[in-house]
Amino acid sequence: MTVAIDRATGKVRGGRGPRHGLGQRLRHGYQKHWYAYVMIAPVIVVLGVLVLYPLVYGLYLTLTDANSLNTARTIGVNHIDATYKFIGLDNYKDILFGPLSYDRFWSHFIWTVAWTALCVALHYTIGLGLALLLNQKLRGRTLYRLLLIVPWAVPTFVTVFGWRIMLSDGGIINTFLHMLHLPQPSWLEDTFWQRFAAIMVNTWCGVPFMMVSLLGGLQSIDASLYEAAEMDGASAWQRFRYVTLPGLRSVSSTVVLLGIIWTFNQFAVIFLLFGANSAPDAQILVTWAYYLGFGQQPRDFAQSASYGILLLAILIVFTSFYRRWLNRNEQQLAI
Repeated sequence: MTVAIDRATGKVRGGRGPRHGLGQRLRHGYQKHWYAYVMIAPVIVVLGVLVLYPLVYGLYLTLTDANSLNTARTIGVNHIDATYKFIGLDNYKDILFGPLSYDRFWSHFIWTVAWTALCVALHYTIGLGLALLLNQKLRGRTLYRLLLIVPWAVPTFVTVFGWRIMLSDGGIINTFLHMLHLPQPSWLEDTFWQRFAAIMVNTWCGVPFMMVSLLGGLQSIDASLYEAAEMDGASAWQRFRYVTLPGLRSVSSTVVLLGIIWTFNQFAVIFLLFGANSAPDAQILVTWAYYLGFGQQPRDFAQSASYGILLLAILIVFTSFYRRWLNRNEQQLAI
């Protein structure tokens, strides 16, 4: 109970404290929406077990020198206790500024950024072109849509293994090039062609998502806008620039952001195409983190976890700046 003085009358009056009011509101809210809380409780538990706990534990590992030699393990009937120790931010210092920082982090970071930019640009450009084509009244348009969406429907590991067989020395691609008397690149051995092959395979896997998303955006644009632009004498390029692109702005901003996040963390294509121990110069940050934690001996769990936290931090910073940039552009257009 709290006591307050009425300034007008000078009388003392009682009231309920803020804690009591807050507790009453929470209790009232629970009684009113208890079914919603019950429904989301399993989701919260699953997210906590599958996302929150690994994230917190991974963050803890980054502050230690944990590896496969000093962590707790059981060999036969013998149990060996963990002996790793707390070292603070030394892992981050070593990754970003250590003597091997360029070979172990910065070179992979530069390639990861280039890989992401090229793949997303190809995804969007090719996806938009196919979406514009399928948005026309073509005979057999439904069949074309089904065929173009097949690379997205097929599981990624099946697609990548298929490409790996085709890109091998005796694969169908080099056989076809040999028939045409053209050079036969070492797709899976040479660094340049490894990177080229990785971008090509990832483009094949990612274009259908962009195509479907942008096709939905195209179909949501009011057809009267095109009719008005055509009546005003606008050319096809002008209609595309001043009607289509602005109409796709909201869809484009979303799919590009998702594409950047997915491509930046695209583990399956690189790993399944080259493996964990081959193509060191074609490894992006996420596959390099896997190599440090599971592909070498001794396995460096602390360094691998540090790469994971750095990846998360990079994506959070990029996403925040990306959203601010979009909001600023929307405000300028509104003005």
